[in-house]
Amino acid sequence: MSTSPAASGSGSMTDTAPLSLCDREPHVPADRLVAEMVPPPRFDSVRFDTYIPDPNQPSQTEAVRVLEGFAAGLGGAHAVGGAKRGFLGLGRPRAPKTPAGPRGVYLDGGYGVGKTHLLASLWHATPAEPSLKAFGTFVELTNLVGALGFQKTVQTLSGHRLLCIDEFELDDPGDTVLVSTLLGKLVDAGVALAATSNTLPGKLGEGRFAAVDFLREIQGLSAHFRPLRIDGEDYRHRGLPEAPAPFTDEEVTRAAYATEGASLDDFPSLLEHLAKVHPSRYGALTDDLRAVCLTDVQPVPDQSTALRLVVLADRLYDREVPVLASGQPFDRLFSEEMLNGGYRKKYFRAISRLTALARDAKGLVA
Repeated sequence: MSTSPAASGSGSMTDTAPLSLCDREPHVPADRLVAEMVPPPRFDSVRFDTYIPDPNQPSQTEAVRVLEGFAAGLGGAHAVGGAKRGFLGLGRPRAPKTPAGPRGVYLDGGYGVGKTHLLASLWHATPAEPSLKAFGTFVELTNLVGALGFQKTVQTLSGHRLLCIDEFELDDPGDTVLVSTLLGKLVDAGVALAATSNTLPGKLGEGRFAAVDFLREIQGLSAHFRPLRIDGEDYRHRGLPEAPAPFTDEEVTRAAYATEGASLDDFPSLLEHLAKVHPSRYGALTDDLRAVCLTDVQPVPDQSTALRLVVLADRLYDREVPVLASGQPFDRLFSEEMLNGGYRKKYFRAISRLTALARDAKGLVA
């Protein structure tokens, strides 16, 4: 796993106090939401040939082969000579020449098997300008619809060759129907689709549960997707040491002052602040941060708070921002009731990602 440059702390105190996430209230215009629909910084340089399949999991090698062929086949969709569009996709594009076969792929697998790596590799490999490809999480896509409105979002994306949706959420029926309707419009416009979603922890080992659930939830779009099963264990913990135990408040504070671009916040105060910032702005909340330092980490008090923390964890992971913390370890953030409830896949993902970021942060403590 790659380690962020920020994980090598300086050992001396900086001249200025650390930043604070609680002091930030970013405002994100709609055009930034569109422009940022690209693979996150963590996946800037990934490609199919940088994905290392587990030799004990042939489905991983097969997924690379299928996706490479899928990317190559997208060269005929929305030909380069099509009509030009404005920034938000205004104007009608030339009718696309739709290739035969499924116009979408769905990567079905558990946590940490490299689905996002493969999805980003597909985005990079697709022969089209970046402005004609979109990449975002399910939450980011619903935020885009909220910012632009449904019809404007259809106009914005209908000239694209490819839309990649990471972490497709199957636990929010309203948003799932909204996005399914949007995808139907985009398929009609000739846009190719790719999506990932995690197998629920309680269903691991039960074959194609996630694929069946996904295809059912997207209703009439099932025929447009080819499911690709990717087996394997979480690479973030494959052959790697256990996540470090939490540090003391003093160690975390000292590291925050010694690391340029670090933030320092009391965890309960940060949770309160997140309630005042729309989740679509959490990416902007982390702009220019090189490390996040948290004191007094403790279990989250309720489901709404927990879901906001999941979004923040995703944005920090996307941006490779190491997280140094005191208090409770990250695997105790969510109650047993939460981990056994309807949002458990989100909580397991957050634990996995925060654990990886905590490992990245070990170098901040001299």
